Amino acid sequence: MPSIEKIEELLEREPNDVFLNFGLAMALRSAGREDESLARFDRTCEIEPTYVAAYFQKAVLLEQMGRSGEARGALESGIDQARKIGDQHSEGEMREYLETLGS
Repeated sequence: MPSIEKIEELLEREPNDVFLNFGLAMALRSAGREDESLARFDRTCEIEPTYVAAYFQKAVLLEQMGRSGEARGALESGIDQARKIGDQHSEGEMREYLETLGS
């Protein structure tokens, strides 16, 4: 995986590239920079609302941070987007994960 710095450099030229934004969110999460990662997942969803992987990964991070309520919200948004684009596989994965979070 490219370094955070390399991804940020690429984003300077292509700030609305959904894959670069998602990649940066994942790299930031791996580096333990949780708040920055969450912001970048949000940016990814803003650029491309139907990029459902961002909702799922955001929910995973939120759950790891002990923010289960927010994780549920991210999953519910992701499920709505997956349904809109007919992505039954992603919708099912997110529903399963949502069930593990309880209420």
